[in-house]
Amino acid sequence: MAKIVGTILVFAIAVLETSAAAAGFRSPESLVRNVYAHYGDGSSDLSNGLPHDTATARQFFDPSLRAAWISLKNKPYDFFVQSTTWKLGAISIAILRKQFDKTYVAVAFDNNGRAVTLNFIVVNGPDGWVIADVESPHDSLRLFLSHYRN
Repeated sequence: MAKIVGTILVFAIAVLETSAAAAGFRSPESLVRNVYAHYGDGSSDLSNGLPHDTATARQFFDPSLRAAWISLKNKPYDFFVQSTTWKLGAISIAILRKQFDKTYVAVAFDNNGRAVTLNFIVVNGPDGWVIADVESPHDSLRLFLSHYRN
């Protein structure tokens, strides 16, 4: 009986560790790199932009943004590339500052010959680093999601 309980306990711990690993990232830079991994021009899984599904929302976003990210259906453009299409150049990622529980990450890249700059505001939660908001020169992800969510 003790062996069965021990086996169940080991299995339960493995399941909990796996579910925790599915959310968040180990560093702010890793989080941003993984966002832009979805904007390639290779496989269909990694060239359609960041998906708007539950698993992606849980992995990439702070709980306060998850429902809005999932509900976004009729978007005029993709916020992370500031366009409806993309062919991205090299992506520059730099930590701007750490302030209390937030870290501000500057991202710059070229999209189809147009310079794009964004500031990611990320937080380190119990499951790792996730996005709390993203600021463009004209808008924020939170505002964008509130305007275009269904």
